[in-house]
Amino acid sequence: MRYLIFACLLCLSWLARPAQAADVAWWNDDWTYRKAITIDTTPKGGAMTPAAGRVPLLVRLHSGNFQFDGVAKNGADLRFIAADGKTPLNYEVETFDPVMGVGQIWVDTSDLPTNGQQAIWMYYGNSKAPVQSSGAATFDADYTLVYHFDEAAGTPSKDATAYANHAQKGSVRTVDGGIVGRAARFDGTGSIELPASTSLNVTDGGSFTFSAWIKLDTLPTTPTALYARRHQGHALLIGLDGGAPFVEVDGAQPQRSTAGEPLKAGQWTYLAVTGEAGHVRLYVNGRPYGEVASSLPALSSAATLGGDVAGPGETALGNFNGEMDELRLSRVARPEALIAMDAVTQGAESRLLQYGEDEKKAGFGFGYFGIIVKSVTADAWVVIGILLVMALISWVVMWNKARYVGTVTNANDRFLDRFRGLGSDLLGMSDAQGSSKDFADSSLYRLYEIGKKEVWRRRDSHGRVVIASESIAAIRAVMDSTLVRENQKLSRSMVMLTIAISGGPFLGLLGTVVGVMITFAAIAAAGDVNVNAIAPGIAAALLATVAGLFVAIPALFGYNYLLTRNKAVTANMQVFVDEFVTRLAELHRDIDQITVTA
Repeated sequence: MRYLIFACLLCLSWLARPAQAADVAWWNDDWTYRKAITIDTTPKGGAMTPAAGRVPLLVRLHSGNFQFDGVAKNGADLRFIAADGKTPLNYEVETFDPVMGVGQIWVDTSDLPTNGQQAIWMYYGNSKAPVQSSGAATFDADYTLVYHFDEAAGTPSKDATAYANHAQKGSVRTVDGGIVGRAARFDGTGSIELPASTSLNVTDGGSFTFSAWIKLDTLPTTPTALYARRHQGHALLIGLDGGAPFVEVDGAQPQRSTAGEPLKAGQWTYLAVTGEAGHVRLYVNGRPYGEVASSLPALSSAATLGGDVAGPGETALGNFNGEMDELRLSRVARPEALIAMDAVTQGAESRLLQYGEDEKKAGFGFGYFGIIVKSVTADAWVVIGILLVMALISWVVMWNKARYVGTVTNANDRFLDRFRGLGSDLLGMSDAQGSSKDFADSSLYRLYEIGKKEVWRRRDSHGRVVIASESIAAIRAVMDSTLVRENQKLSRSMVMLTIAISGGPFLGLLGTVVGVMITFAAIAAAGDVNVNAIAPGIAAALLATVAGLFVAIPALFGYNYLLTRNKAVTANMQVFVDEFVTRLAELHRDIDQITVTA
């Protein structure tokens, strides 16, 4: 029985263990936890052809894929390791809030799989780890400006690259709800002036890339500027006309891309513009939208974001009214594949990254099972607590009963060997031979003692035992009553196992039903149906049913095992009573009585 209990515990532990994404050695023993993040470019995942070279991928953490337990409050102990399990990857933490359960991290990756899968590892759980988040290291040297707009309201926008091209004039209000963390809020009156730095200069016929996420409050009725740069009669303008994006190159002769379908108000849209020798291309949500057959002019003046400053004889575009997030400028023309990847991976519905369960260095992780335990409600814990008490009681009962019936069985076997050797001297076993000590645990010996005492009680005045034939039935009755009491000892506490078998699953079901009710009530109160919000609560509710089965199944096996052993002991006692009384009847010397000399 002890092995059965141990096997049940081992099976539960095996079910709670994390499934390894790959047989990869632990990177550094100073980190306690890790999580596998799989980059999936197959049709079931991102369904895209990866761009060559380095790609800053966005890792979105939330309560549905990460527990935020054991990690530093500011994410300082986060580390990202390549698929080989050895090479650290550069990263930048844009936002990280364990209290709210959200985090956005940019991870510098390269050599992404083509129509395949590749895992990287996120390590955490080292309170002594220093901060290593660095935008300058994460974004390659061709990114000359990257604004996350994650600053406090009223402060200039900060550049995440090594060029430190921070905003010079103007400030915008930052708000929550951006495509990645916070976003910049333009009210249609203000704008931001970018620095006129050497790193942002564009040479005549040179290369350039602009990309940003925008969300319109309403479709503008007049041409609106998103990015404007004018210098000595030349200009590069990126804006909206009637809600349709356009790019305009004002060189020797102004040229504007053909207007396409207008954008939708209240919806995030990814815009990108690339310029190289002879072509300036406009992309919307990663797809080609418009083109200007012209090279870029030389531009070295300050650019304006969200507005336009026109010179003499020039007509300025209107100011932008809406939100903007994740602005990037590059001194190279980024490939179309990279623009498509950014549009897909930075969006909220990206399936490029698949998040594995959390693993613990000590062996057993807390991954999926930990998410379930963390989501268990108070009422479910009450039910699970009751079930654990029932499990403990049933295991104690099984242990004690198994030990008791085993002891009785062994003692009965030893007694029968001695009893068979008595021959015709049926009452010859005496305490002087140490029988009471040798067979103290034997139920057959106790029956034998009762039978022998009943025989010796029938002594006459001469010390002879005289047993009438009617006394045989009386002796059997006394021995049967002892047999009943022995059966009661065998069955004592067995009712606890039947309670565990029948009551455990019902208690577990009660906890599950209550947990599901609470989960759906919380969803109704929040008014948001999200699988990441539903799944942990439902899984936690089902944990109560699992706990009920965990109580009932071992109790069922143990009960059947003990019942079979008890029936065997009872059968042996019944056979012994019949044998004892039958052999006693053989001592009849005549029809009326048996005479035994004391």
